[in-house]
Amino acid sequence: MPGYLLLLCACLLVTIPLEVVGARVWRRPRRLLRTVAPVLALFLLWDLVGMHGGHWDFTGRELIGWRVLGGLPVEELLFFVVVPVCALLTWEGVEVVRSRWSGWVARWVPAREGSR
Repeated sequence: MPGYLLLLCACLLVTIPLEVVGARVWRRPRRLLRTVAPVLALFLLWDLVGMHGGHWDFTGRELIGWRVLGGLPVEELLFFVVVPVCALLTWEGVEVVRSRWSGWVARWVPAREGSR
């Protein structure tokens, strides 16, 4: 498997357990779509303009060779979906763990004087 696609798969594999912890990103598809769609649209346009303007290109053995949307590698399209989803999973996972931790701290760690 080419490196770019392998890296995207690794990002998903590392962050998917956060859904089990309680991140609830995949369980709220409308919210996920509202978050990812603007990022996807903006950066796909950015890449297409850059490619067709001759500013950069995607070549090499790290790609599988499938092109979509005017010559954009499929890995680049997936990048703009996978990275925001992984970021959301991380954000929501941290929020869940933080709220659980703060609840535990409130129950088991005595408050310092002057903090109440």
